[in-house]
Amino acid sequence: MVYSVDNFMQDTYVSRETLDDYIYWYETLCHWNKKINLVSRSTINSFWERHAYDSWQLVPHIPKKANTFLDLGSGAGFPGLSIAINCKQNARGRVLLVDSVGKKGTFLKKIIRDRALPAVVSTKRLERIDNEVYDVISARAFAPLSLLLDYAQRFWGKNTIGLFLKGESVEEELTTARKKWSFNMEKIKSRSNSTGYLLKVTELNAR
Repeated sequence: MVYSVDNFMQDTYVSRETLDDYIYWYETLCHWNKKINLVSRSTINSFWERHAYDSWQLVPHIPKKANTFLDLGSGAGFPGLSIAINCKQNARGRVLLVDSVGKKGTFLKKIIRDRALPAVVSTKRLERIDNEVYDVISARAFAPLSLLLDYAQRFWGKNTIGLFLKGESVEEELTTARKKWSFNMEKIKSRSNSTGYLLKVTELNAR
């Protein structure tokens, strides 16, 4: 059975307005992807499960008081735009989406502008982003966990939470990361991928 927009709405209980934001994102992605390789063409037809639901599953784990969000390697907006849509729904919070590929940045800016999302885009290399502590740092398919934490650490504060989507190599990545980093971690089974996990990381410190 193909996972559809109706399945997504039933599984997430998002409002009609929020669903409209996702639909616009999907339709625009389909149009742009014909000329610019934003996502693999083999996955565009499974958008609602592989991309939308996969990204949305971070939302229930966002602390209620979180207001500042950093999404690393945003690509076509997964999961950063999903977090921005949630911020819009709750009328609070702001997301910085970072992707050094200019065409992807242009796509992200269009979605943000057209849907009035509380987010901004930077196409600077991550090393050139100003140091600032964020409440939540997110990423999907950006880098192995040890390297991801290398990038994230200078944006990490005492109460920062990392929400990272990982695949079947998660145990190997955790073993490598723990050689350099000390952290608390909750490993949550992915709702959208039978071999995937959501890592909820807190209390990050270098060893």
